[in-house]
Amino acid sequence: MTSLPVAPDTFHVFDTTLRDGAQQEGLRLTVADKLKIARHLDELGVNFIEGGWPGANPNDTAFFAAAADGELELHHAELVAFGFTRRVGAKAADDPLVQALIDARTPVICIVAKSHDEHVFRALHATLEENLEMIRDTVSHLVANGRRVFVDCEHFFDGYKSNPAYALECVRTAAEAGAEVVVLCDTNGGMLPSQMGDIVTAASAIGVDLGVHCHNDTGCAVANTLAAVDAGVMHIQGTVNGHGERTGNANIITLIANLQLKYGWSLVSEASLREATRISHAISGITNVPPNSRQPYVGISAFAHKAGLHASAIKVDANLYQHIDPTLVGNDMRMLVSDMAGRANIQLKGEELGYDLSDRELAGRITDVVKQREMDGYSYESADASFELLLREQLELGDDFFEVLSWRVLTGHEVKPEGDSEATVKLRARGEVLAYVGEGHGPVNALDMALRAALKQAYAHVDDFELIDYRVRILDQGHGTDAIVRTLIDTTDGERTWTTVGVGTNVIEASWEALYDAYRWGLTKRAVPVG
Repeated sequence: MTSLPVAPDTFHVFDTTLRDGAQQEGLRLTVADKLKIARHLDELGVNFIEGGWPGANPNDTAFFAAAADGELELHHAELVAFGFTRRVGAKAADDPLVQALIDARTPVICIVAKSHDEHVFRALHATLEENLEMIRDTVSHLVANGRRVFVDCEHFFDGYKSNPAYALECVRTAAEAGAEVVVLCDTNGGMLPSQMGDIVTAASAIGVDLGVHCHNDTGCAVANTLAAVDAGVMHIQGTVNGHGERTGNANIITLIANLQLKYGWSLVSEASLREATRISHAISGITNVPPNSRQPYVGISAFAHKAGLHASAIKVDANLYQHIDPTLVGNDMRMLVSDMAGRANIQLKGEELGYDLSDRELAGRITDVVKQREMDGYSYESADASFELLLREQLELGDDFFEVLSWRVLTGHEVKPEGDSEATVKLRARGEVLAYVGEGHGPVNALDMALRAALKQAYAHVDDFELIDYRVRILDQGHGTDAIVRTLIDTTDGERTWTTVGVGTNVIEASWEALYDAYRWGLTKRAVPVG
């Protein structure tokens, strides 16, 4: 059995979400966004936060100015400015972009340098010696100005395969000029874990501390980073949630969790690691990139169990089908309810929601109902609110908040400022019949407006309910526009978010059912029913 490496005396966790991660397609961060993300990264416990490229990007220049002027208080991490070696034929002392790095007022500067001979010739249009002088001059100038310097050797692994002697000479030149860490970059993301060790070992012979920066084009960014760690690097770079151009970068949260929980290294405090899920989702909210539900450790599906066989084992010991205790990373186990569910799934899910389903006959009956409804097109895997309402119906826990007497919706081609659709909802609540008309942009919005207007006469707090996501799926595609459809609606009241499901022969019918359930569930959590 191969033993895991012992943690080095000094180990760096270097996050580049604000720089390399921001290069993801469709992602744009404002200065305020970058400040918020930096605070979250500091909470996570990373050692370094690369904030961007001052001088080359006005937004990044403004971010560093804001940070230096006191708008960013870091308690654990150090802020890093990123830049490039000085221009071909110039002097570092005269290069305005090099000066911008100094003006950013960060204690650490990370510069990228060419280490692939073909890139020197074809991208820089320089000689190999000139490139080495660019590295030497820039690093020594920044060090002379009191900065700690890291050097990213761009395309190092591809460069090593092309011309190993020159790639290694770039590392040596950076080290001799005063670079504290030289980072070996898999810029194209084409490496495999089995290829990492020998190349990292060859660079280690130079005697400088090494880091690694991996992209995920082969799906191996995390594995390649760990392979480099096994070979001796003491500095890893990555981004939260794997953000980055093309297929992204190594996921820094996955790396931290693997090194801390699998290698046994102490990189961040246990309290910080327990914040990993919250921080991952918070940063997703800022970047406006939906969280990956299947992301290791922090995805909402990372500890979700669907098969009945799993549930039976989990009732004996939750860890039989989990590689760690999910609470270590601030996540939780979830039981999924589907047509694959057995009685154990239903019992565990009921317990998770606070209902006693220990009666085997009751649990079996509910299981049969769930399986039949799944055959009809319902899906409760991600619609916990609708499942809880189903449970309450089977347990005969009356929720007499309101009774819908009728509803209808009209929509047309004429678009007014208030929308293109009109809905009427008539219901009974607190013994009073209420009928309201709602106008909106689309039939679902109009129905929401009408139902909300009627209900808030009896329950004022429903005005806090807000529909935040709406998804439609055709279930029997062969029927075309006559197909059965399923809708999922996400609703929030500002404190919690819940999901409901509806199924119908048309999208309006299905949407109404999901909307109806959304208000019913919200009221079960915020009001006392009145008969």
